[in-house]
Amino acid sequence: MALRPENLPSDPALLAELALGLDAENESLRAMVANLKGLIFGARSERLSVILAEQLPLDLEDAASIAPPPANDDAASTNERARRPRAKSKRNIGALPANLPRHEVTIEPDTTVCPCCAGKLHRIGEEASEALDRVPAVVRVLRTIRPKYACRNCEEKVVQAKAPARLIEGGMVTTALVCHIAVAKYGWQSTLYRQMQILAGLGVDLDRSTLARWMKQLAWMLKGLYLLQLAHMHTYPRLFCDETPMPVIEPGRKQTKTCQFWAHATDDRAWKGPAPPAVVYVFAEGRGKKEIAEQLRGFSGVLQVDGYAAYKSLAGGKGKATNGKIRLAFCVAHARRKFVAIHKSTQSPFAREVIERLAEVYAIEKRVRGTSADNRRAVRQAETKPIMEALHARLVAVKDGISRISPLRETIDYTLGHWAGLTLFLEDGRLEPDSNIVERSIRPIAIGKKNSLFCGDAGGGETWAIISSLLNTAKLNDVDPETWLTDVVERIVSGVTKSNQLHELFAWNWKAAREAEVQKAAA
Repeated sequence: MALRPENLPSDPALLAELALGLDAENESLRAMVANLKGLIFGARSERLSVILAEQLPLDLEDAASIAPPPANDDAASTNERARRPRAKSKRNIGALPANLPRHEVTIEPDTTVCPCCAGKLHRIGEEASEALDRVPAVVRVLRTIRPKYACRNCEEKVVQAKAPARLIEGGMVTTALVCHIAVAKYGWQSTLYRQMQILAGLGVDLDRSTLARWMKQLAWMLKGLYLLQLAHMHTYPRLFCDETPMPVIEPGRKQTKTCQFWAHATDDRAWKGPAPPAVVYVFAEGRGKKEIAEQLRGFSGVLQVDGYAAYKSLAGGKGKATNGKIRLAFCVAHARRKFVAIHKSTQSPFAREVIERLAEVYAIEKRVRGTSADNRRAVRQAETKPIMEALHARLVAVKDGISRISPLRETIDYTLGHWAGLTLFLEDGRLEPDSNIVERSIRPIAIGKKNSLFCGDAGGGETWAIISSLLNTAKLNDVDPETWLTDVVERIVSGVTKSNQLHELFAWNWKAAREAEVQKAAA
């Protein structure tokens, strides 16, 4: 209801309280509008140097000062950056990989007759140069011929080689082409519609529904490997989780419903631990605690997540699915992101102070990355813990003087409410301060979703989850996904790899076996 003069209280204290309340509400609304503008028009970077860039020209009294350090894990301070020698650029300006095949083209002169005496010229040397080249894709028809042999004497026995097993038995496509289409869609986010157009340009007309059926058959063949990888990842005591919505067309209705992709990730490379870099996406109809509890039924250990309530229900010990065997480590980057949003919208000095303190934390993290878990814990206890304790004290001291409906107060309350999980990494060198590992792994899903707009049905969502999980795991292990997928599917289809040997096809095991073969051949 709009305020009218006759509705205003006459008591000065009540008027002051009303004014303060309206001012806090206005501040909240202004912050909301600024956030929306930032999402639409603003820069996405969270570096402190970018956050404060607009303010630098206004500091006229401090015009000669150095720009503030990035609030990220790439530098501890501006002074430290100034002392360090400038890192050499990692641009590739001509170094070509030695493992690529070389195709030589020799260009001879028009004549080898001497222009002076008409004698024959002799080769005295050469000049060679290399350039990266590409052979255009060729779609061909693979015609498999299996001769029949019979005995002229008995004329009874006929011998013929067995037909090679194919993913689409009796179909018109080889396993290699199906894998290529799958990698293009789920690995590099090229939709089936675009690939249909590409194939048409090469002279092959196919219906999109045909490609979709091939993908469904491929996912069915890979489901055992997919489930085994998920179960294997849950044997490690540290796991990252995140989720993203996925629109799915409702059967019989011309609209979509919102389903979910849950991402489970492991990666111990930061401290040279045993868990390989891997990700598995699980398609689910909902985003509630029932779905995630069912997925993590057999998991016991530390789950690194954001502050979503469904995860918090796992650590209470009341649910039969987890039995209180899960501890939550929350994401410092999520908390920091909230202060970044506050600073961008209100230019709060306190938000800037928090960002700068967390920049020091990430500078320490960069320094200890790649060292042992014991060393990481020791450094964190000695250097990071005092920073976090001082930050906690500042948050507690500042929050009481801020209105409860202020965006800054809400952000402070969120941070303090999750403090135990936000600082759990200080006690365990195997943990990360944030859940960026799983956030990076979920980006391909977000890009593919933007390109495809939606899933055709729940079956399409499961197909997407299965194939994307395996391909993105291959990429995390620096394995060419198409080479890996083609070899894996041919091994499964042909029966070379039995069901009790599927663990050999995990991307990291497959890579190690290939490297061992190369070393053996070179020895």
